Parts: sequence; C-alpha cells; structure tokens
Amino acid sequence: MPPHRNGDGRASPETDLARLLARLGPDEDRAGREYERLRRSLIRFFDWRGAWPSDECADETIDRLARKLQDTVVEDVSAYAHGIARMVLLEWQRKPARVPIDGAEHPFAMPDVAVDGGGLQGCFDECLAELPAESRALILDYYQGERAVKIANRRRMAEALKLSENALRSRVQRVRDRLEHCVRGCTAKTTR
Repeated sequence: MPPHRNGDGRASPETDLARLLARLGPDEDRAGREYERLRRSLIRFFDWRGAWPSDECADETIDRLARKLQDTVVEDVSAYAHGIARMVLLEWQRKPARVPIDGAEHPFAMPDVAVDGGGLQGCFDECLAELPAESRALILDYYQGERAVKIANRRRMAEALKLSENALRSRVQRVRDRLEHCVRGCTAKTTR
C-alpha cells in the first residue's frame, strides 16, 4: 500500500514518523526509547550551543530526518540526525533575534533585581532576573491565574507559541529546572 500523500506530493507526517520509528528499532518499545534518546541528544546539542528554544530546534531536526528517510539511504540514523542538526543550528544563528510585535517590553518582565539578603526569596528573585527575558516571561505567564483561568491561559500560550500543551509543559519544566538549580546554588552560598 503506498504511503498517504499530502497535496504537495510528500508523504504525510504520520508516514514519515512511522518510517523513522521503523529505522530506530525492531519493535515499538525499543523504537520509542531510541526516539527519546535521539531527541534528548539533539536538545542537549542545541542547548550547549545556545540555540533557544532547543526543543523546537530538535523537533525540526527530527522532522527533517523523518522526511529525508523517504528518499535517502542512511546507515547511521543518529549521525545523520546530528548532521541535520548542524544545518538547523546554522539557520537558527542566521535568523534575526525575536522582538515583540508591539516593540514594548513584556508586561511581566522583571526589572533588575538586587538580592537584599532575603534568603530563599532573595535567591529566587536573583535567579529569576538572571534568566533570559523570554524564559522569564514564559515561566511567569505559565503560572498566572487560578484554576480555569490558568488552564485557558496555558492553552492560549501553547497556541501563540505554536506548540502542543505537552511541549509547552516540557519547555516550562526545563526553565523550572534551570531556576531550581540556580536557587539551590544561591541558597547554598548564603547558608555558609
């Protein structure tokens, strides 16, 4: 049975993904584990090189890899994926910096915060201020509101960023992890 084709003649994303998974492992479990290992490796690749958001760059790399497998013979899928990642990185580096459409600062952007020796709160404020503006805005927006308002806000954020809600949660979790690491280091210094 021929693969389902889009209007432009290419195989559908589902077919591309199925082809990639088939190359990664003989059964669904192993293929899934290899897919996640490859994705984590690509995210680290982009993180280490300062490409943000690294998960989007990794997803773009995997999408391109899956499409390439349709008409290219690939011996080592991981090595080939990292070659594609280098191209995605070069494209990312050439893109102009993101600027808000209205040119105004984000409504929740934090001013420069000085730690006043306020313990945990002071460390949190300092670490929050050290985050890139985009990450700071993301984490602050994500936790705005209560219950239904918070859920609606998160859906709106995911749509605005063109992400699934799971991808948004993953991105926020990485920022939280970075923030937590910073706060732990700061509080360890202040308790000495």
